[in-house]
Amino acid sequence: MSKNFGRPPLAEENRVLVEQRLKEIEGGNGVKETLTVEWRTQPLFVEVIDMPVDSLYYNPGTHRVRAQRSHDPEQDKLLDAEPWAPKSQDYLHYLLQMLPADPSKRDPDFDELMESLRVYRQNEPGLITRDGILVNGNTRRAALKKLGVANIRVGVLPESCTWDDINAVELSLQLRPDQRRDYSYINRLLAMEEQHLMGRTLADVAREFRIRASTCEQDLWILTCLRDLIERSKDGGAKLRLLDFEQHQEKLRELYRRYVKESAVSKDSAEVLKETRLAAIVLGFSKTDVRLIEPDFRDRYLDKKLPDTMKTESEAPAAVTIPGLNRTMKSAAPKVAQAKALTDTILKAKAVETAEDGLLTERSKTATETFGAAREAVEKALDPAGKDARVRKRKQAAQDRITDACQDIEQCITDLTLARASGSLDEEAFDEAVLSLRETLTKLAVATHRSIKAPGDGVSWLRESVRQERA
Repeated sequence: MSKNFGRPPLAEENRVLVEQRLKEIEGGNGVKETLTVEWRTQPLFVEVIDMPVDSLYYNPGTHRVRAQRSHDPEQDKLLDAEPWAPKSQDYLHYLLQMLPADPSKRDPDFDELMESLRVYRQNEPGLITRDGILVNGNTRRAALKKLGVANIRVGVLPESCTWDDINAVELSLQLRPDQRRDYSYINRLLAMEEQHLMGRTLADVAREFRIRASTCEQDLWILTCLRDLIERSKDGGAKLRLLDFEQHQEKLRELYRRYVKESAVSKDSAEVLKETRLAAIVLGFSKTDVRLIEPDFRDRYLDKKLPDTMKTESEAPAAVTIPGLNRTMKSAAPKVAQAKALTDTILKAKAVETAEDGLLTERSKTATETFGAAREAVEKALDPAGKDARVRKRKQAAQDRITDACQDIEQCITDLTLARASGSLDEEAFDEAVLSLRETLTKLAVATHRSIKAPGDGVSWLRESVRQERA
């Protein structure tokens, strides 16, 4: 069930004006403009009218700036309590103009939208309820308001429109393939979670967002993980926000895929991997750097670089009593606990640093030093990890190429069968290609003779085949 924000102060005036303009269109002789929306699972054609920009209200529940609302906690609280108050509407107006990843900076996309509206005017109509609440076109209204344009073209939803309808129609319009400006990453995650919490299955949510169910499951796992990080980052009044992870989409998705793969081998190793990679993400390392972190990263590289103040001693897992059952279970493994402790230290330092933003207090100074020391240690550990990864890649290159060649030959068998069935096989060209294969295998056999001193069954077969060929 969507949150009900009630009706805005000018609701009745807007209803009268909407009805008046709809009647004017009905009685006119010109071509009526309509907009197609998905209304309660069916397509609906709604008529388009002009409405005064200043009479309309931003939707306080819009997914466009859901995560960014936490930029100013006090304003966020006011927006929940008094969504139609001028200060609340001004806050939404501000957020719609700012960069999703950093609401303190102006969004270049908004400036491009303003320039487009200034030169070409409004190409696509927005969408409102009869009370004057913008269901779609919040950002366009903000741009038109900045430009000083008096009116905005909008489609009008039916009188029976509810807040559930507003939410559903906004999502359906936003998720159209031809939509220009997508939701930011975190706002998209929040919209998916909201749909799932309303009782819809993962398959239904995935269909709505035009993704696979597995991708939907991945994104909801990431959102849960981020919420856990935010809770763990609390230090006094400081804590991280969802929007602080706005630019880490690909890193978080890679983390999920690697975590699932490692979980099939060892749950503890997967947790260590997750915690260490999350710490690197919070520290701001690139995707290629984060990719170097494997379950053994701390043992092999990081422990030697960490300051003593950030190290925790390995202890035997203590038993944890389950309340009401008089039973005990093992706590997290020592390595998992160590990894979590380091991540918590980095999270708290980042939260304080973000909250105090340049204030020269003793607390912010300590947080900055801690964050800097952790980043320096991870950076130093990534250097040998990267070198070892390149060595492993070189070691694996030869067998990987053989595997790729086998896959190509398997495909060749299929293509050969199809060509024979259709009578399109060029036998002479195929024969020349097989001769090239024989020559290449001969060269490979010679190379293995020089490189491999104790051949296995595969290499022995290759050498024997070539020897017989030569004989």
